Amino acid sequence: MKQLTRARITAVDAYDVRFPTSRRLDGSDAMHPDPDYSAAYVTIRTDAPDGLEGHGFCFTIGRGNEVAVAAIDALRPHLTGAELDGTLTGLADHYRALTGDSQLRWLGPDKGVTHMAIGAVLNALWDLHAKRAGKPLWKLLADLTPEELVALTDFRYLADALTPDEALLILRRAEPGKAEREARLRAEGYPAYAASPGWLGYSDAHLASAARRAVADGFTQIKLKVGADLEDDIRRCRIAREAVGPDIRIALDANQRWELGEAVEWTRALAGFDPYWIEEPTSPDEILGLAAIRRAVAPVKVAAGEHTANRVVFKQLLQAQALDILQLDACRVAGIPEHLAILLLAAQFGVPVCPHAGGVGLCELVRHLAMFDYVAVSGTLEDRTVEYVDHLHEHFTDPAVIARGRYTAPSVPGFSSTLRPASLHAYSYPNGAVWLAERAQGVA
Repeated sequence: MKQLTRARITAVDAYDVRFPTSRRLDGSDAMHPDPDYSAAYVTIRTDAPDGLEGHGFCFTIGRGNEVAVAAIDALRPHLTGAELDGTLTGLADHYRALTGDSQLRWLGPDKGVTHMAIGAVLNALWDLHAKRAGKPLWKLLADLTPEELVALTDFRYLADALTPDEALLILRRAEPGKAEREARLRAEGYPAYAASPGWLGYSDAHLASAARRAVADGFTQIKLKVGADLEDDIRRCRIAREAVGPDIRIALDANQRWELGEAVEWTRALAGFDPYWIEEPTSPDEILGLAAIRRAVAPVKVAAGEHTANRVVFKQLLQAQALDILQLDACRVAGIPEHLAILLLAAQFGVPVCPHAGGVGLCELVRHLAMFDYVAVSGTLEDRTVEYVDHLHEHFTDPAVIARGRYTAPSVPGFSSTLRPASLHAYSYPNGAVWLAERAQGVA
């Protein structure tokens, strides 16, 4: 791998960035009826002569974003003045330092706002590393050897499910055909599904037209939010099925709304519309409950993971056979070392990864993880798809691009996590131009 020159971190800045998506009910669901998609956004600068910056963020939905910013601020002493030696070992050292702070760790451990803040900072460090290497992140990771990937992975507390030797076997099995898969990825893209038609606050007419448009755009799966009212869900599922026809997959997402028995009864009531999966039917921490729901609602699949706190909980979900679909989130866990562990766990258990996206910047980030998984870990696209919503991409310098229902492979160096300066200033909360205008109109 290209040896990068040493640099020293000179500044770590955190910003509270919010978009007023609740005004149009974009992102609305049964548990979150009025989200304002937001990012606790990090910029890392160094004294390197190339002038490159690292950018990262964790995703929130409005109130509380300032708490995530404060958590990032609490990590600054670990970073300011620290050396970036341009090696994978150096990145691994930063991971261990941030996750190992004995006092901050108490606030989790390995979960919650502090863990998400660590993920934002580590995503920024990896963005900077990929920029300095001149590669998009998915390609940078795919070019690493199995031994390098294993050395980066956090295997703590996983020995009963995945050992470094077992991870090496998984990665070595994927090595044949890597070049062919990369070429296919560049030529054809990565499968996506459309979540935009199904926000719970949208009208029936909007649902029908958006569902038809998704099919016309090449998507072979859409997703509907459910869980607030059964009769409404039955009506909306009927509208969606009539709009897309019998051959398009329809996934359902309850966003943790139901008790266990209610989840089974409600899913069975919607089974006549041939749902492909039911997502987050109950609490994301209800491991045994998710396993029971999965057994009860088959052949409808159970999908979860966007709110799963860390690799250890993913391990237990897989051990309990609680998931048919693992929904990795790019901003929930502590960066690349933990993402690697989760992808390898999924491969070990033979469970497909269909990452969560949607919220501001998640589509931009998670495509890198899915593409790396395809090229270097799972080696397959069978039953794989990544969520896509058509909101807020214009605010990023390397926005997600969809062609014929598939994500195109990023070619710009980095993690695609850099906000446009104009967007950063306009949507900074509470004094960005957009929020000042909202208050002037008596809205915010």
